[in-house]
Amino acid sequence: MNTGLAADQLVSQIQAWGQELSFSQIGIADVDLSSAEAGLKAWLSAGCHGQMGYMASHGLKRARPAELVPGTVSVVTARMDYLPRDTTDDWQAQEFERLQRPGEAIVSMYARGRDYHKVLRSRLQKLAERIEQAVGPLGYRVFTDSAPVLEAELAQRSGQGWRGKHTLLLNREAGSMFFLGEIYLDMALPVTEPVSAHCGACTACIDVCPTRAIVAPHRLDARRCISYLTIEHAGAIPEELRPLMGNRIYGCDDCQLVCPWNKFAQRSALPDFDERAGLSGAQLIELFAWSEDEFLQRTEGNPIRRIGHERWLRNIAVAMGNALRALESMDAQGCSTVKASLIARRDHSSGLVREHVLWALAQGSEENGGR
Repeated sequence: MNTGLAADQLVSQIQAWGQELSFSQIGIADVDLSSAEAGLKAWLSAGCHGQMGYMASHGLKRARPAELVPGTVSVVTARMDYLPRDTTDDWQAQEFERLQRPGEAIVSMYARGRDYHKVLRSRLQKLAERIEQAVGPLGYRVFTDSAPVLEAELAQRSGQGWRGKHTLLLNREAGSMFFLGEIYLDMALPVTEPVSAHCGACTACIDVCPTRAIVAPHRLDARRCISYLTIEHAGAIPEELRPLMGNRIYGCDDCQLVCPWNKFAQRSALPDFDERAGLSGAQLIELFAWSEDEFLQRTEGNPIRRIGHERWLRNIAVAMGNALRALESMDAQGCSTVKASLIARRDHSSGLVREHVLWALAQGSEENGGR
């Protein structure tokens, strides 16, 4: 390798290239994650990963980058802010207000635009190619939430931020509303230094979690997390958790919305993360009426497509059941409309959908035909 640059100068150059590619920050981590192995094993042993079998099937490769990609000696970490360009200053309050409108569907903010996997992966690939152009033949592999990688751990070690009590990464200048990605390299680079934690005694994220999925500071039980239940979980949603999901149909942002550090969250300069029409502020009954073809067409290039139409209907049915219960005392007409929409899917071909529709209908009173 002959770069013509000292190693620290190369890191500065990589950071500059990253900025040109719209990354918010670039860091460098080494590959010794041995101190994270005990915590990973304990989390997996407790079953906190739920149905995410891929987390266990790769063993400790998640904590051993050089086993995942032989020859890896350095990891370039990248983060990219994702708040839409037109996000208002009171966005956290506005998002919480959606929870008070039971007929409105809530999609997690990160999923309202283009699929971040596509956006980050292509730009990480370009960054890797620029590095290779500068240093000559290079072994590398790009990751964006696409392999057994301890993303937050690597990001923390490279100075991107610290782990909040909700387990997400926090940055003093950007909160937590950003995506992470990595480039595994077979080239040694000097690491960028980690930063200190700044959560203090705050427990806002733990206190606000609707399902109490944050079972202790820095410990998340995915089996109770609404993001897991609506996205990763393939079967029936546990009945005891359904009423706690409210009108959230894809993901949950509550622990981030309440976090004081997110007053510093940054808008993305990219149009990719602008909200797609029909996914923000839509009514549950509108989205529940989508045919499978309409679902595929409207979610093309969007992360929601990965759950498929069946889980989409399952999630919305739960939200509609919660809406029936909430609307009974304040909006008889709205209650009837939700009930009619559910009845239209009562004989759906999917047993999973039927089961959640029947549960939803049972949330209404006998007077409204719920039981």
